[in-house]
Amino acid sequence: MIETSTPDVDGLGAVVDVLRAWQDDATPLQLHPGDVGWFWRFGAPATAAALRTWCRDGRVVAVGLLDGPDLLRLAIAPDLLHDDELAHRLADDAARPERGVLGEGGASVEAPVGARVDEHLAAAGWCVDERWALLRRDLAAPVEEPAVRVREVGPPEAAAWAETLRSSFGGTRAAPERWHALASGLPYADARCLVVHDGPRLGGPLVGVPSDDEAADVAPGPAVAVIGVWSAGPGRPGLIEPMGVHADHRGRGLGRAVTLAGLAALRELGASSALVATPASNAGGVATYVSAGFTHLPERFDRRRDGS
Repeated sequence: MIETSTPDVDGLGAVVDVLRAWQDDATPLQLHPGDVGWFWRFGAPATAAALRTWCRDGRVVAVGLLDGPDLLRLAIAPDLLHDDELAHRLADDAARPERGVLGEGGASVEAPVGARVDEHLAAAGWCVDERWALLRRDLAAPVEEPAVRVREVGPPEAAAWAETLRSSFGGTRAAPERWHALASGLPYADARCLVVHDGPRLGGPLVGVPSDDEAADVAPGPAVAVIGVWSAGPGRPGLIEPMGVHADHRGRGLGRAVTLAGLAALRELGASSALVATPASNAGGVATYVSAGFTHLPERFDRRRDGS
């Protein structure tokens, strides 16, 4: 028997641990602990309320994140990607508002490429929706060092991080408190947020705070690009979420530069590879990742139920 539930805040650690254990270079890209970590910017209670778990015989067999009220993002135990009973239950729960997963009206489901649940959703009338480019870069070899000034984000950098992110994605308000919230989350123990400042790279480590002599010689320029990278533990694939370049500084190769800095940080955290998902329509973003050494994985298509 499969049971669906919503964890409380005290149960978040167990859910994150399950997602970590499911990350493997041999399995399709799916919901990552970094996705939960990025959602944590809304706080721990909101993160717990957005999660769903499916358990069978005391084992968590699937995890879902409601990334907004009408999008369910799924992760499935790798050995159960083709389990028909689980696939049927996931599709059925997504279709029935009384099950407490998705509400009435239009909604979308994101599932790992090749998972059986996609067949059940299609049979139930869910149509193909947004197309996603999935990309991967192996981290066995050292990463090229970008010629930019990179700092790891801490409390003093939170406002610059927030403003650069706002500009990059067209937001209306910078929200440094969101960074403080995500940095307090459990997944952030295996993560780094980085900011690139305008100006030449200083000597010393690629990522860090410049020495007193360096800081005196060259004052930091404005923040121009940011990235968040999330490890799932040594030997497992890490995730990029988010990456953005300030609107006033595009066209200078900063997206590639900050991505390389993020890759180096992931490698230091022990990640075996880096994964990223971006809408296939985002041609500029895809080109940036390819220029940083990523290669394409099979595309993913969300499934969509139109509102009645």
